[in-house]
Amino acid sequence: MAEIHRLIRTQGVEEARRQAVNAHERAVVEAAYRVLSEETESIGFTYSGFALTSLPHKEQEEAIWRREGHNLTLILQSGADRKGQLVGLPYGSYARFILLFLQSEAVKTGSREIELGRSMQVWLGRMGLSIGGNSYRLVKEQAKRISVCRLTFFAGTGDAELLRNGGFVEGAITLHGSGEQPQLWQDRVMLDEAFYRALREHPVPVSEGALQAIGPRSMTLDVYIWLAYRLHALKRDQEVSWSALYGQFGAGFKRLRAFRAQFLDSLQLALAAYPEARVSLAENGITLHPSRPAIAKR
Repeated sequence: MAEIHRLIRTQGVEEARRQAVNAHERAVVEAAYRVLSEETESIGFTYSGFALTSLPHKEQEEAIWRREGHNLTLILQSGADRKGQLVGLPYGSYARFILLFLQSEAVKTGSREIELGRSMQVWLGRMGLSIGGNSYRLVKEQAKRISVCRLTFFAGTGDAELLRNGGFVEGAITLHGSGEQPQLWQDRVMLDEAFYRALREHPVPVSEGALQAIGPRSMTLDVYIWLAYRLHALKRDQEVSWSALYGQFGAGFKRLRAFRAQFLDSLQLALAAYPEARVSLAENGITLHPSRPAIAKR
């Protein structure tokens, strides 16, 4: 699955663009070219739990979200507003990027107190997420949902809890300004102490250039983070079945066949953003091969 990088390196991006026959292939070309063109690597971080489980991709009617990954279970619960009304679960690419920013800043600074102001607005814009106009309501809504939800991670197959009924942040993540044009985020926010401790103990390094290349595609972000966590730690080839992939990434898909087509598109785009990744198709799923890290160790 590394043909696109070889094509760009040997024949140039214009030839790769010429050979792309649909919108998905063009997106793969642009993601691969953007990552290959990065002159400096910018590092980001996420908690390892999100490499094995994930937030919803779409808005959920239920107040509780449960996902299982490799020996890990996430329970996410909606919070409520001052009137006692459930605000809903965080979902989609905006929620993921807000959390990626908070986690990256916490690990980089070694503090659970995160400065926001203009910095998060600029970072989200660099990731391809505009804040203003029609997207303002969505960003504000996801920030609110992140602020009040509760989460628990269970390890193994029993009731052992890695992170118990905690939140992402203490207080709320808010935007100053009104109407369709926000001004700045609040000055700072504090990560929940238990969540910050879990993040510091189990961080997953990711390439901000890869996140930028992927953009607002929530499943592809999840697949990329999963690969960044799994591949460099492998000692030998590891086959992952379609049923296991469906269990981890297939929320919202009623049929395995429909999920498989979407997953393969997301996998191809994630691999375009991770040139060092070595993944191949297997008879009953995919095979992960030991690979270089998604970003050089520092």
